[in-house]
Amino acid sequence: MSTESSSTVARVLKPTILILIAIVAISSRLFSIIRFESVIHEFDPWFNYRTTQHLVKNGFYDFWNWFDEKSWYPLGRVVGGTVYPGIMVTSALIHNVLHFFNFPVDIRNVCVFLAPMFSGLTAFSAYLLTKELKDSSAGLLAAAFLGVAPGYISRSVAGSYDNEGIAIFLLVFTFYLWIKAVKTGSAFFGLLTALFYFYMVSAWGGYVFITNLVPLHAFTLLLMGRYSNRLYVSYSTFYAVGTLLSMQIPFVGFQPTRTSEHMAALGVFGLLQLYAFAELVRGYIPPKQFRTLLKGGVAAVAVIASFGLTILSFSGVIAPFTGRFYSLYDTGYAKIHIPIIASVSEHQPTAWTSFFFDLQMLIFLFPAGVYLCFKELKDEHVFIILYSVFASYFAGVMVRLMLTLTPVVCVSAAIAYSTLLDTYLETSEHVLASTKPVIVAAPPAPAVIEAPTAATSEAKAAGKKAAAKAAAAAAAAAAKSTDADAKAQAKSAVASGEKKRFPIFNLDSRLLVILQLTWFLFMFAWHCTYVTSGSYSSPSIVLASRQHDGSQMIIDDFREAYYWLRKNTKEDAKVMSWWDYGYQMAGMANVTTLVDNNTWNNTHIATVGKAMSTSEEVSYKVLRQHDVDYVLILFGGVIGYSGDDINKFLWMIRIAEGVYPNEVKETNFFTPRGEYKVDHDATKTMRESLMYKMSYYRFAELYGGGNAVDHVRNARMPAEGPTLSVLEEAYTTENWLVRIYKVKDLDNLGRDLKDSTAFDKGRVRKVSSLKKK
Repeated sequence: MSTESSSTVARVLKPTILILIAIVAISSRLFSIIRFESVIHEFDPWFNYRTTQHLVKNGFYDFWNWFDEKSWYPLGRVVGGTVYPGIMVTSALIHNVLHFFNFPVDIRNVCVFLAPMFSGLTAFSAYLLTKELKDSSAGLLAAAFLGVAPGYISRSVAGSYDNEGIAIFLLVFTFYLWIKAVKTGSAFFGLLTALFYFYMVSAWGGYVFITNLVPLHAFTLLLMGRYSNRLYVSYSTFYAVGTLLSMQIPFVGFQPTRTSEHMAALGVFGLLQLYAFAELVRGYIPPKQFRTLLKGGVAAVAVIASFGLTILSFSGVIAPFTGRFYSLYDTGYAKIHIPIIASVSEHQPTAWTSFFFDLQMLIFLFPAGVYLCFKELKDEHVFIILYSVFASYFAGVMVRLMLTLTPVVCVSAAIAYSTLLDTYLETSEHVLASTKPVIVAAPPAPAVIEAPTAATSEAKAAGKKAAAKAAAAAAAAAAKSTDADAKAQAKSAVASGEKKRFPIFNLDSRLLVILQLTWFLFMFAWHCTYVTSGSYSSPSIVLASRQHDGSQMIIDDFREAYYWLRKNTKEDAKVMSWWDYGYQMAGMANVTTLVDNNTWNNTHIATVGKAMSTSEEVSYKVLRQHDVDYVLILFGGVIGYSGDDINKFLWMIRIAEGVYPNEVKETNFFTPRGEYKVDHDATKTMRESLMYKMSYYRFAELYGGGNAVDHVRNARMPAEGPTLSVLEEAYTTENWLVRIYKVKDLDNLGRDLKDSTAFDKGRVRKVSSLKKK
């Protein structure tokens, strides 16, 4: 096949393969739809879905100025100023475009399928990024890897309507545009980088990763002596335009100029201006004077910058690093100082097994790809090395940040895998390096033609003997010169790094390696499909389990409970629960909640924790102060659901103790041996807490009044369970997973609710005065 024909075939195959990769990426994220139904997953996506509904129904202006009185009662929440609106605006825009062309698609389906659709764009972005680093073959591999890698699929399955669904595409594409800008020095690509950075800022709080990685790349290039006009133009355009655009998001505001997390980008921007100015001055003054001026200028700038930064930090103009930032560098910081951050499961350090679970074979190809970047070490390879180092560290300290590591792992692994294929699929045979010197014959000496005179004839006759001696000496000198030249050429060939590779002549050697690589690909595809279908495609609001006969059992208690709240409570009913369920209740039950997953007010959350962890008398005062009508809890002791509130109870206690240390103490909930018990050995404080009573109320009745067994904690409970005085059971779902209690009103006769309850049950307590007698 001719070169022109091969080029034509490649131009057709590449887009075809990319389209197929996008189809596979989208299809692999639809297991949750096939096995269950088109439904929003998890907790945070329900807030995004609810706000998107409001945006579609009422328009952008009302959404931007929406005050949500149904959340954080009685405080409320200004939604437009406390969200990253990128995902809501994207969904609303797609919905409106489809309706403009008369496609009556419901906004729920747009939200459900948004993340899978963007996964195809993410794969294409990985192709473009890797193509800039190596070639299009490696780009196709990177697109295929990222399209099905579980580390990315975990937050982009159908129904996972979270910010990361579009943010990873924006992350990878912004990095591609940045590398393109640095390579070309184009202000146009710098502007595109700033525009997509703005889109990223509007979509996800993880934009800070870009904010720090890009200036770190620019600073590293400066340290390596690689300053150029290309770097100056690309970074200056990106920073100036990107910062101004990012400040248009109300939730971000002036943070780029007033928070410590953004100071690195500002510092590198200023450093580049000073460096460019120094390069300009260099051309106008003598070198000796320039060195003196440079030393003085550097010292002056360092002193002024340090002094100014210190003054601004102590005066509060520049805010210090946040607790979330410190928790990235000290995994124990959050548990001690900010327990609400440590209580989130996705903020825990990553187990080593998770790296193989989410990346499989890519995890050992990843270092090989980074090594190959070190061998090239162009400007773009320096960026990938920095990205790899910092993403690996952050993924190790927080499970959630595995999401930012996955793209660079796929890119680096694709570079390594593509290099292996290039080596073993190459059909040309390499010539062995010769160890023998090559002897080059000396060129014949030019003949000298002289005019035939008498003098010359005599000279010839007289100097025949001398001429013969001269010829012999010249031949010897030529031989020595030729040998020396051959040795010199051999040395220069080694010094110049000419490729002298040993050939891979045998077909079996090639096939052995190619078959192994192909087998790894099949195993990778099988692993990704297994993990995606089994672990990452189960919506948290619908649970599935296997019965004893192997048949599937669907547990739909969450929607059952929320539907009951929606249909059986007043429109302004206030429901208290732990913050995990706030978004779901507001989205599905349409009730007013005290706390939710935004977790912006630690004191309000601690108040809920106090109500859950204290006695009924203390809790009732908190409930009445906040106009609470119902209390909702999760209890998994019947079906073995380990994510219930008793297992989260210690975090409620710790958060409450941080604000109310005199009323809640964690040590009171542990036995003298330091054990966390819920059975006969449970402490008095544990047994009297409102959470314990709500969880195990009437639990023994399921076992005919005998000793009930908590299947989560494997504990045998007392035959006589706790009683409730200030609450009454309103609804318990089929599998006892969700329990709802109604808060009692004050007694009409002015009696204590405990006495009133005892009287109603026919167990009137003796009057306290009689007890004293």
